[in-house]
Formats: sequence, structure tokens, C-alpha cells
Amino acid sequence: MTSEIIVAIVSLLGTALGSYSGFRVMSYRVKQLEIKVEKHNNFAQRMPVVEEKLKVADHRISDLEEEIKK
Repeated sequence: MTSEIIVAIVSLLGTALGSYSGFRVMSYRVKQLEIKVEKHNNFAQRMPVVEEKLKVADHRISDLEEEIKK
């Protein structure tokens, strides 16, 4: 009877430790995903600025090409 109780306690401790470790790994992975999402959000905010600058540059190039043709 005593050995059964010891085995049950050891099993409980093993299960608790495994669950805790799994929680820590999951928490770490969620943090890593949050970092990736934040990087993506920053990229998404900067992209319209880049597109606008590209339009301006294209327009200036077109103007210069027209001046060269004249």
C-alpha cells in the first residue's frame, strides 16, 4: 500500500512538472509570435510611405525624360 502511494505521488509530481514545462514552452512561443507580429505591423505601416515615395520618384523620372526629349 505504501509503495502505491509513493508511485502515485511521484506520478503526480512528474505530471505537474511536465505540464509546467509545457506551459513555459508555449508561453515562450507566444512571445516569439508576438515579436514577429510587431515586426510585421511596423512593416505594414512603413509600406504606404515607401509606395508614396516611389510614386514621387517615378513622376520625377517621367518629368526628366520629357525634358530630355525636348
